[in-house]
Parts: sequence; C-alpha cells; structure tokens
Amino acid sequence: MRLNIQTDYALRLMMHLAVKRDGLVSAAETANLFGVSKSHLMKVASALVRAGYVESVRGRSGGLRLSPEGFAVSVGDVVRLMEGDLDVVECFQKGGGECLISPACKLRGALHRALEAFLTVLDQYTVDDLTANNAKLFSLLDGEAA
Repeated sequence: MRLNIQTDYALRLMMHLAVKRDGLVSAAETANLFGVSKSHLMKVASALVRAGYVESVRGRSGGLRLSPEGFAVSVGDVVRLMEGDLDVVECFQKGGGECLISPACKLRGALHRALEAFLTVLDQYTVDDLTANNAKLFSLLDGEAA
C-alpha cells in the first residue's frame, strides 16, 4: 500500500508538533525543515485542524500546535482522514466497479483483509508513541534531546 503525499506530510507535521510540545510552530518552519511545499503543508494542516488534531493560533506570534487529541490519535485514524479513499482496487469502490471477474474473484477478499491488517497495525500506535522517548527524533526536529 502506498500512502499519498498529504498523509506523509500530515504524519510528519504531527510528529514535529509533538516534539515542539510546548511551543507554536509555523507551517513555514515545518515546510523548510522537511523541504516540502508550504502551500501543500498548509492544506494538510487545515485538514488536521478541522479534525481537531491540531490547533491553529492566529496572529503575529501564532502558529500550530498539537491538540491533546492529536497526541492520542492513532496513526490509523490519521491515515483514514488523509487518504479518504482506501479503495486499493476498482472493485472496492461503491458499486463494485466494472471488473469482469468480480463475481468469482477471491482477490478482493484477500486485499480487503490485507488493508484491514495494515490499518489494525497502524491503530496500535499514537502520535505520542512515535515521539515519546525518542531522543534522536528530538535532536533531528528540535536540535536538542528532550
């Protein structure tokens, strides 16, 4: 399974915000840190704010911070939010698509079980799990170990 770039950016942003636990971070700072497009990152941040995982503080000294829910959210939930469409093959779509072999195909069941297993594993990890007690990550994202 390949995740889209928005999901990648969302997880990186949330990890960066978790590392900067007590401060506000600008989207530009995160975009520069990861070498990604600020406009793409802003779209991702907006989705995370709407979901309640990230808080946005407006104004001159504003920025982004992880909400309490953001620390506790599962990686699987972030993937579901950002991916939206997890239809890995045509027959997963509403209406089943137009594949000739759909009525007899066992691949659909296997792929469905694989997708569920993928998400089940991701549901076992929170953003906090990815960042807590991770001195090397703190060093890379914050310049100092926490």
